[in-house]
Amino acid sequence: MKIFFSILLLCCGLSASADTWTLDQCIDYAIEHNLTVKSRKISELNAEQSITDAKDRYLPNVSANASQSWNMGRALTMDNTYADRNTSSFSWNAGMSLPLFSGLNTERQIAYAKANLAQITEQYEAAKEDISVNVITAYLQVLYYKELLQVAHDQVTLSEYELTRQTALLEAGKIPEVDMLEAKSQLASDQYSVVDTENSLTLAVIDLIQLLELHCEPADFDVAPLREDQALIVPADEAYKLALQYNHSISAARKGIIASDKNISLARTGYIPTLSFNAGIGSNYYKTSGYSNESFGDQMNHNLSYYFGFSLSVPIFDAFSTRNSIRKAKISKLSAELELDQAEQTLYRTIQQAYHQAVGAQEKLASSTVAEEAALASFEAMQEKYNIGRATPTEYEQAKTKALRCTAERIQANYELILRSRLLQYYSQPH
Repeated sequence: MKIFFSILLLCCGLSASADTWTLDQCIDYAIEHNLTVKSRKISELNAEQSITDAKDRYLPNVSANASQSWNMGRALTMDNTYADRNTSSFSWNAGMSLPLFSGLNTERQIAYAKANLAQITEQYEAAKEDISVNVITAYLQVLYYKELLQVAHDQVTLSEYELTRQTALLEAGKIPEVDMLEAKSQLASDQYSVVDTENSLTLAVIDLIQLLELHCEPADFDVAPLREDQALIVPADEAYKLALQYNHSISAARKGIIASDKNISLARTGYIPTLSFNAGIGSNYYKTSGYSNESFGDQMNHNLSYYFGFSLSVPIFDAFSTRNSIRKAKISKLSAELELDQAEQTLYRTIQQAYHQAVGAQEKLASSTVAEEAALASFEAMQEKYNIGRATPTEYEQAKTKALRCTAERIQANYELILRSRLLQYYSQPH
């Protein structure tokens, strides 16, 4: 039932005390601190950087280097003899390569990076939706158990009153001791129900606290009740039609197909020639011991050289690398199309189930409300009969148990109807 607790974001908003959290506060805090959402945000930042990287490919590459070397010992001289000579040399150069035409690779790389960013942005929004659904699920679980706990406390109050009454009757000698013991046993059973419900409530609170990435004790955390609006069940076909427009998971899958097309186009650039402009400058200095050498400055000036030119690269055969890249890109597109189909089918099933469960919950609520009213009236009548001795303890406990069960069924049906109907509303609206 947890996945269907996804939608009461639209129906919350009551103010809370300093120690009480509203549903809006819980969702906002979880979105800000959830690790999965943070990871998606980092992926979005990385995708934005990929666009910058692609645009920077228009810029030239400029580099410079210098080298110094020494040679000592015997070496071949200009007279073709060997002699002891110490030589040293120094050289430097700087070059630039400017891409004039990259075979459309840069343009298509930018287009692919933008398409990829659009998909990751939708995935980031979908992650926020997922954590919102999980928070609302845990939030409503807390409210559900809080209401059940109140019912359990009411039963304990009735059982305590009955035990007090039976004890007084026993002391007056009007009932056998077994009646008092049965009342005592029933009180213990109701107290056990309180403890069990309190444990369930504590676990529900812990689940919510962990989703919020908080570090506090369950006793220090509380939630505010929701505003109960009239449940409106959106027809399944209408909800699905609108959800195809607004759901971020569907949008991310669609943009994944667009990104796959851009990737195929990018892979095809491996067949296109490229053209670049190259230019550079450099000089060197050489010194040999025992000989007269020009000064460093003169040699740097005399040996200075420049170069420039164009470089054309025409792909002829790259060991099928481009062909294989295109095939892989096409396979990735098939996978993206399958992901879209799966996302649409999952969404359709979810909405269909939510609609039929909402209709069923509405019928359950109507019948359980009538049953609860009848059971409470029957219990009140049985209580009066029991007080005047015209009903047995067993009949009294049966009537009380039935009233408790009907109340619990009404609470469950009411929450189920609200959740299912809000789920349909959620998918039918942009968010």
